[in-house]
Amino acid sequence: MSRQPALTVRLGERSYPIHLGAGLLEDAGSRIAPLLREPRLFLVTDENLRRTPHPARLTQSLTEAGLAVETLSIPAGEASKSFTGLERLVEALLERGIERRSTILALGGGVTGDLAGFAAAIVLRGVDYIQIPTSLLAQVDSAVGGKTGINTRQGKNLAGAFLQPRAVLIDTAVLDTLPPRELRAGYAEIVKYGCIRDAGFFSWLERHGPELLAGDAAARGHAIRRSLEIKAEIVARDEREESGERALLNFGHTFAHAYEALSGYGDRLLHGEAVALGMVKAALLASRLGLAPETDAERLRRHLEAVGLAASPRRLGLHFDPEALLASMQHDKKIAGGRLRFVLWRGIGEALLTEAVRRDMLHELLAAD
Repeated sequence: MSRQPALTVRLGERSYPIHLGAGLLEDAGSRIAPLLREPRLFLVTDENLRRTPHPARLTQSLTEAGLAVETLSIPAGEASKSFTGLERLVEALLERGIERRSTILALGGGVTGDLAGFAAAIVLRGVDYIQIPTSLLAQVDSAVGGKTGINTRQGKNLAGAFLQPRAVLIDTAVLDTLPPRELRAGYAEIVKYGCIRDAGFFSWLERHGPELLAGDAAARGHAIRRSLEIKAEIVARDEREESGERALLNFGHTFAHAYEALSGYGDRLLHGEAVALGMVKAALLASRLGLAPETDAERLRRHLEAVGLAASPRRLGLHFDPEALLASMQHDKKIAGGRLRFVLWRGIGEALLTEAVRRDMLHELLAAD
């Protein structure tokens, strides 16, 4: 296996490699050991993942590299991303004797990575952490970029910190054990990259998306890599979402986060499923504003439905009150000067940020379901 990083997130002194390939868990120890300030790791994973072979594979690789590993487990599910979940994890780390030179290793999906990363940012005023994402969604999105956080009663990811990992290791083979629903949810974030930056990639997904979801390793590898290339490029130019460019990564997410909040952050609606719903709404809104052709919104809807993702809440048996959705959107992180900003598009491959959205138009769009 090549020991060269697949990609680098270029952030000056905070730059870090993204290693990508099948079977990386068996090679993790030799890749991680040179990055550590002391040969001790605090491995954070969730209860569902502990039922798979992946933590044992990783731990064996780490111990063979001469590293001591303390394993901590969190409850699976979005509910762990809370102040209560954060407190429990920080207390557990302190009880296990974490020190300033220690490193936290997050093994899991987006929930584990976000929570472990936030804990790393605040425990002892900050320690190093490394991401090993095991869901497709985390591999192409949440594990890269340095955003960590938890949910609050007001909305998703409204408390958190920026902390770049020392490295990201992506073992594409772990996707073979991912439930089909989770895989499809992660695929929505891949589609997002084509929507915001690369029309050619979107066309490729239309042709090869079903193969990717069916287990084609080459298709998965290509889609993950292209998604990461786009994200790394955007993060390098706007690390802390100050110029507005990084906000484009939230295409569809203003709608999605409201859907998630009202559904209770549970299994009724997974994050990627909400993103699929939100992207369709964003595309339709752009066409109603005259920013983009309606044919592109229809093309997006057709592709999502072709791979088994719902394009409207009613397809999932869900109904949301438009006023409740609008109220939830008022807590979106992209609000500036009290005005809600939306990531929309001029068509497939070209996203934009706008405030020129009337409340009555939003209400009508949300009530259409």
